[in-house]
Amino acid sequence: MGLFDALRRRKGGKSRENKGRPGTLRGASAADTAYLDQWAASHRGVEAYVEPRTTVTETTVVLVAHDGEWTRRRIGSLDAALRFGRKRSIPVYEVARTGYPKRMREYTERQRVLRKKAQRERDAE
Repeated sequence: MGLFDALRRRKGGKSRENKGRPGTLRGASAADTAYLDQWAASHRGVEAYVEPRTTVTETTVVLVAHDGEWTRRRIGSLDAALRFGRKRSIPVYEVARTGYPKRMREYTERQRVLRKKAQRERDAE
């Protein structure tokens, strides 16, 4: 038994998401898809931007509404994202090819400004 084996075993054994296998990525679940469905149904002008799998995350999809509001969840693959989009008549883009839409960045900046303003108001009380 190596010096760090006990620590690795303890760390990996606690996680229910990866079923005790350290370094295992959690894939998309039915709950992820249900959330994406609900979010897309409750927003106008939704587009999907697929982010490729990396060493630390599975393939994800970012849904962006007409006003730039966005959300991100896991999706099984690019093909799964394309099926998701076809079923809901949502255009699907690959982030690596198109980048993120400007309205998404603008929305994120507006939210940051609003959070700062709210924090200043709380601090002033």
